[in-house]
Amino acid sequence: MRKVFAWGGIAASIVLIAFGIGSIVVGLNGRSEVRNDISRENIVGTPDMTPEGITAEAEKAGLSPSEIDVPSTSVAGKEISNGDRAKAFASYMRIHALEATGGYTYAEMGRYLAKPGTAKAQLAPGGGTSNPAFAVIDPKTKQPTENVARNIWVTETALSTALTTSYFAERVALFSVIMGVALLLTGIGFLVLTLGALFGVGSLTARSKEGPDKTSATT
Repeated sequence: MRKVFAWGGIAASIVLIAFGIGSIVVGLNGRSEVRNDISRENIVGTPDMTPEGITAEAEKAGLSPSEIDVPSTSVAGKEISNGDRAKAFASYMRIHALEATGGYTYAEMGRYLAKPGTAKAQLAPGGGTSNPAFAVIDPKTKQPTENVARNIWVTETALSTALTTSYFAERVALFSVIMGVALLLTGIGFLVLTLGALFGVGSLTARSKEGPDKTSATT
């Protein structure tokens, strides 16, 4: 039974080591793929994408710095080539969108441009109306005119979500590498203990069969 447990420990160690190596390889490959996908988009931070620059720009647009989440990382003139920069770039994009809409988000603006003199009850807080009856009609299409400011958020949300997802994916890949290292070290440690116990027991058994050593016999 002792040998069965020993071989079981060795098998478990090998499994842990194999999973650890596999997790490290998968994590490194995932991290590399995420960075390659970001880099091939050739995104470069605009000159105002610094904490100081974006704060001054937001204040000029009438936004309060306390109402916006100013990134702490500068990506001005830098290629967006990893998850951290992608997340920072997405944060700057959101501030740009707020500047374009006067500080209002997608849900705070009406779907259509409102007619002049539209009742306040039919207006959204950020301007426009969601009631087609009070919308400006496009003379060409004869349809309510879309609120361009509101549509800015559609584009911003799509791009920022993709960038934020790449940040999350890179973090998952990093976690996979860390877990792989932990599994690898655990497997190696478990293997060393198992082999030590196995050969240690064997040597003790051999000594006990040989009997007392010569020194003890002489004494």
